[in-house]
Amino acid sequence: MEDSDYESVLCVKPEVHVYRIPPRTTNRGYRAADWQLDQPSWSGRLRITAKGQMAYIKLEDKTSGELFAQASVEQFPSIAVESVTDSSRYFVIRIEDGSGRRAFIGIGFADRGDAFDFNVALQDHFKWVKQQCEFAKQAQNPTPGPQLDLSFKEGQTIKLNIANMKKKEGVAGNAKSRMSGSMGMTLLPPPPGGRASAQLPPTEEHLPVGVAQAQPGLVPSTDAGLPWPQLNPTTAATADVWGDFAKAAGSTSGQAQQNSNWVQF
Repeated sequence: MEDSDYESVLCVKPEVHVYRIPPRTTNRGYRAADWQLDQPSWSGRLRITAKGQMAYIKLEDKTSGELFAQASVEQFPSIAVESVTDSSRYFVIRIEDGSGRRAFIGIGFADRGDAFDFNVALQDHFKWVKQQCEFAKQAQNPTPGPQLDLSFKEGQTIKLNIANMKKKEGVAGNAKSRMSGSMGMTLLPPPPGGRASAQLPPTEEHLPVGVAQAQPGLVPSTDAGLPWPQLNPTTAATADVWGDFAKAAGSTSGQAQQNSNWVQF
């Protein structure tokens, strides 16, 4: 089944009026003022459908949907649909029945927007029909378009500003060197053996008085993991470090008392 067998709906308007029109006596067109606008012959619903390239204007009953009249439109604008000369809300269409008889009737819309939609629906449909015909012709007779020639013509030259390119490269190089200088910080090598250096024993000036006197008896430990030096076993057995410190503290306080008894001159 081809696409032309399907019927599509282009526009639906719920209210339209039908008028009897007098025969046209001149070639200037129809005028709605000559109709009896206050006495329409029929009122109902209007539908515009499309089937292939043909468009159909159908006048139907509002309630039952029964077809009252139909107009076949092969192109627009044409004699099948004409606008009146004195209003934008009224049109003249050519209806026909199944036996081939034709008649011209007038239709009108109460709303100006409905008349605009009616007109635009027919215009859009036949614009699409025209595009389809052009595409079909191009498919049957393909014509190659003009080829784009990008080659240099005789005597044509091109100029490049190399000075600006070198300047930009120099600025980029300086920025990279500054970045590498700021990012490339030197780090000290790790200590030999991969282990932290052993803690050195405190010097004599940092030890208390009693401990400073017992310093010759200290022997540094060979284990780097111990944080404090150990005493020599022979010295630790005979020397009381904290006793010497107490004695030294006592002797110091005695000297201070003697000095307080001196007479100053």
